[in-house]
Amino acid sequence: MALTLDEAVAQLGHRLSPKRRSAASRLRRLADPAAGPALLEALRREVRDARTWETQYQIVMALGMCGHRPALGLLRELAQHPFEATMVYVALGEAIVRLSPPEGTADSLLWCLGAGTPMLADGALRAVAMQRLPLDAATIGHVLDFLGPLDPHDGLRFWAAAAAAGWTGPRVREFLQECAASPRADVANAAASSLQGKYQTYSLL
Repeated sequence: MALTLDEAVAQLGHRLSPKRRSAASRLRRLADPAAGPALLEALRREVRDARTWETQYQIVMALGMCGHRPALGLLRELAQHPFEATMVYVALGEAIVRLSPPEGTADSLLWCLGAGTPMLADGALRAVAMQRLPLDAATIGHVLDFLGPLDPHDGLRFWAAAAAAGWTGPRVREFLQECAASPRADVANAAASSLQGKYQTYSLL
């Protein structure tokens, strides 16, 4: 039987990392704002042990899904720390964008793109695509400037290609046409859908 909200919150303090990870994953699916404070405290404890990066990933993702904006300060701080497991940066980028107020989405996205950490940028673009967030023309231009110099095989193009179903303008179309010819099937498929103005449905780890 699936954990209740209270059971999952309590299990965040379990001595075994897989149990804590399972609890965070459950809270991520529940997406209940009530879990936010407990998840934030759990993250403060968890980041002390680099070995539990998978649990850290799930806690950060849960914070984003729960909409716990008080976590933003810590998440931005952690985004500037060295993590050997770069998947943690993906979760951080996604949560930072998810937790930003609508008027701050563009600033948070550009902050992640400019941080110099590719996986942080990947997570931020993933959040834009998953939420189908509208972006203004200037922000879209910055995103395309960021992606332009990248190798055609670079996976960072994927989430931008997926998000661009809701973007407009000649530069967007040119970008999508380039991506549709990508040697990477995932990028090409996402771009092909976006060229038709169709969002695809994606599942995440």
